[in-house]
Amino acid sequence: MGNREVSYIFAISTGKRTSSDRPIAGEKPTITNHGKPTSDHFCWSNPSETLVIISHNPVPDRFGVGDYLLRIGFSSSSKLTPATLGDRLWSEKAMVRSIAFLLTFVALAFPALADEGHHHDDLSEQQFGSVHFPTSCNPKVQKNFEGGVALLHSFAFETAEATFRQVAQDDPHCAMAHWGIAKTFSRWGTPNPKQLQHGWEEIKIAKSLPAKTARERSYIAAQAALYAHPEKKDEKREQKYLKAMGALYRHYPGDQEGAAFYAFALMDSDRDDDPTHANRKAAAAILEKLFLLEPNHPGVAHYLVHTYDCPGMAELGLPAARRYAQIAPAAPHALHMPSHIFARLGMWQEDIASNLASVAASRNAVSTYMGDEGHQYHAMEFLMYAYLQSGREAEAKRLIEEVRSLPKMKDMYGGGYDPQISALTIYSAFCELELHHWKEAKALPLISPVDDADVSVTYKARAIGAARSGDLATAGANLQAIQDLHAVLVKEQKLPISINAVEEDQRVVSAWINHAEGHNDEALKTLREIAGKERGIFAPDGGIAAHEMLGDILSEMGKPEQALIEYEAELKLSPNRFDSLYGAGRAAEIAKQPGKATAYYQQLLKVCTGGNSNRIELAHAKEFLSAVAAQN
Repeated sequence: MGNREVSYIFAISTGKRTSSDRPIAGEKPTITNHGKPTSDHFCWSNPSETLVIISHNPVPDRFGVGDYLLRIGFSSSSKLTPATLGDRLWSEKAMVRSIAFLLTFVALAFPALADEGHHHDDLSEQQFGSVHFPTSCNPKVQKNFEGGVALLHSFAFETAEATFRQVAQDDPHCAMAHWGIAKTFSRWGTPNPKQLQHGWEEIKIAKSLPAKTARERSYIAAQAALYAHPEKKDEKREQKYLKAMGALYRHYPGDQEGAAFYAFALMDSDRDDDPTHANRKAAAAILEKLFLLEPNHPGVAHYLVHTYDCPGMAELGLPAARRYAQIAPAAPHALHMPSHIFARLGMWQEDIASNLASVAASRNAVSTYMGDEGHQYHAMEFLMYAYLQSGREAEAKRLIEEVRSLPKMKDMYGGGYDPQISALTIYSAFCELELHHWKEAKALPLISPVDDADVSVTYKARAIGAARSGDLATAGANLQAIQDLHAVLVKEQKLPISINAVEEDQRVVSAWINHAEGHNDEALKTLREIAGKERGIFAPDGGIAAHEMLGDILSEMGKPEQALIEYEAELKLSPNRFDSLYGAGRAAEIAKQPGKATAYYQQLLKVCTGGNSNRIELAHAKEFLSAVAAQN
């Protein structure tokens, strides 16, 4: 089973077959919960005007990644427009500082690297954030229980499960401990049959224990709505859970944990075909209020990032993104999550720094002990994408070699697939396609098993490489392989997300073959249908840059004005994307729009500042800009 075989609800955030950051089940670290709330709260007074940074609390003595984010241009009382924000982030000095600070971060934020004997006893509020979740359980387990909830909010599900099991062992009458265990099984999407069964078993135990308050019974009832009748296929489980959490939220308006969990479920129910994004906006309204009240709460900041991880809304997520890394600096997922916003906005240097920190956290002794080392593969997905958008092909190639050398580990989603094989399949194909290495793409070896949905990624890269280099026989053979795989997945009733992903690969490849055969109307029609559902791309298998593909075909058809429209449409969804910036510049140049060509080429060089690329696209951009400068 590969990455495409895992079901997660955040397919819109990371694409069709990639791991998502859905609130993604152990071992038994004991989580202590002590320390002081720290750091700053950030807010946009108006996304089109200024970012206002208000200091509520002193910066902690021990640096975190959040402090790094402050140090590259966001200090207390700063006021930055979105435009000047980009200028600061793209400076060479900022990149140097990011690398230097990362080394400091690894040394200071993770003392367990130096002393592996301290494991879970060192985990604290300063490392995972602060939650306040009163229960009727024995007071001696309260801090440990709240530690488990904090871990839940940062999707450290295995560790959270182990923590709640420890609570249940220390207080056998604590019904909420079993609520917590059950909640860890709804990781990364709708629970699979095994997770439904495990979750229901825990809820039955929780219901059998005397929950002493009506509030606790409401929490247990909400989880029961999700897990009840695990043997049945019920597509309305999430709706039932949302309804139950909505009732809890309204009945206990002062319960901030209930508000956070309800807001997340509300955001989760947002529909792609709802242009108003009403549920997403309603969730944001709840979470923004909580953010003011609880700036050190891991769930609030985390869920705000997910809520704003959407085209047209990402800029609103910058304050929460910057804050979350400070709140939970020991959680690999917390260090990675800000990059969802950075990637949405094309802020590649911050994207890179965020994910380098997440990888480092995944590999430290505490995370390894907690079973969270698999998170690094998700961070590396974003690294691969950011490297290739910012002229750092050498780093991208080194990352692939680094993946080859990693030891075996579990995938972060509990899907049972080999994350190394999946990553090598996806990264290798993506790298060749992004760099327009058509012959290399055509010759890619199969890495994933032939009955695994991930293998379609290789077939697709081979077919596109072949079609774009004039080898229609090879393109057709790989299209047939995709069609055969799709038939197998349908026959075996694999997950819809896998079937749909392979079907889309089939359509994309068909479009390129049609173009190569001169059937351009059919090719454009297919890609326009895909482009109509596009939501941006910022990870190796995070979606199809369909508008960019349309631009490429229209350019080859000698229609630069129409091509420019498509490249610009792609850049609205995927800002600072290398191939779209260059495509827009080149189309404008051919269409004799030197002003636009100059702007796009300048932006392309800007986003590649500090890189070491020798791509011919960059050479052409520099040559054009030099010629323009000479004329002036």
